[in-house]
Amino acid sequence: MVTADPAPPGRSPLWNHRDFMKLWAGDTVSVFGSQLVFFALPLIAVSLLDADAFQMGLLATLESAAFLLISLPAGAWIDRLPKKIVIVSGDIVRAGILLTIPLAWALDALSMPQLYIVAAGVGIVTVFFDIANQSYLPELVDGGSIGDGNGKLQASQQTAGVVGPTLASGLVTAIGAPLTVGLTSVCMGLSSLFVSRIRHRETPPEPETRNGFISEIREGLGFVLGHNLLLRITACTGLTNFAASGIFALLVLFVLTTLGLSQVQLGIIMSASAIGGILGALSAARVQTRLGEGTSISVSAMLGGLSFFGMPLATVLPTFPTMLVASLVTGWAVVVYNIAQVSFRQRLCPKPLLGRMNASIRFLVWGPMPLGSLLAGFLGDSLGVSTTMWILAACSLAASIPVIASPLLQMRTLPRELDLLGADSDATSDAEEESA
Repeated sequence: MVTADPAPPGRSPLWNHRDFMKLWAGDTVSVFGSQLVFFALPLIAVSLLDADAFQMGLLATLESAAFLLISLPAGAWIDRLPKKIVIVSGDIVRAGILLTIPLAWALDALSMPQLYIVAAGVGIVTVFFDIANQSYLPELVDGGSIGDGNGKLQASQQTAGVVGPTLASGLVTAIGAPLTVGLTSVCMGLSSLFVSRIRHRETPPEPETRNGFISEIREGLGFVLGHNLLLRITACTGLTNFAASGIFALLVLFVLTTLGLSQVQLGIIMSASAIGGILGALSAARVQTRLGEGTSISVSAMLGGLSFFGMPLATVLPTFPTMLVASLVTGWAVVVYNIAQVSFRQRLCPKPLLGRMNASIRFLVWGPMPLGSLLAGFLGDSLGVSTTMWILAACSLAASIPVIASPLLQMRTLPRELDLLGADSDATSDAEEESA
């Protein structure tokens, strides 16, 4: 039973949906906490533990390794568990893991091995948390409100992306990075409290009637790899994530040591990327109308690759303004690209395959991230951080080749249906659900 009161005309009914408001409150607190730890953990490594480029690359690798190792099976496991329990448990476990950072700092026992363990542990739990969190909304609200609910959750994430880094830099300056991580534990605890108070009873999972775990994974991968345009988009996204993960693994070290900027300036640079993302979300529809759907995918991918050159260029151009512009353009291009390509694959894929298709794409495009971080650590340690930034920027630009050298570049309108396995399918109507 949906817990909602009648809403005045013209007002979203979700404002009176008590269970959704609890989910939204919990998600908002959680994403702000995630922004704090995303900023503070690398700062601890650089500022307190004197981490070098290889150690920073390894830290980022361990944070994202779970995407490569367990993202495919995690979705199938989540389908067999109550989503609310997974979300609440995930917040509690992450809060406990992160709390070890300020405790170890207070005991003067903080070390890089501990940061590695914390990064890997939080990464594993986050994979399960994110999948369950994304799957819980359709269970909680009526189908007609899913888009509205996703919009509100996205608003919290974008706000956290803008405010979070600046807030984190201020907290780190005021109380130090370890205690800032401790505040993240408080945020996770509050999130679990909000979600635990949701009264909605989930529909029990149906008895297993499908073909089995491995067969479903194979079917999802086969769909992605069997369609030329989808394969090109997936290759572009995966290669871009490979390069970008390496860049972001070294970003804190690059900004603070190579460029000599302050922690507050680092926070502003990271906020600029989120502002660019908001501008991208607001302008994406107009860009697609002006350029065409396929062209907007190709152009935004190439522009995103070019924007990464702004980071190493900051060593020879005015440092802080160059980093701000590069970060702003990167955020804009990434969001325009994602909106166009996600919408395309949602409407192309038959609805019965959407979950498996999205899980397969997550594996293929997120899986390269830990490999890119690890490579960046090796290169940064052996060639220097600035040289590595040039190499990774070139890799990011090269990643756009699969969509630039393809029919996408000249396609104003992309296909809206797919003849699946040689048979006509009527199941390719536009998907209403959102995908991260």
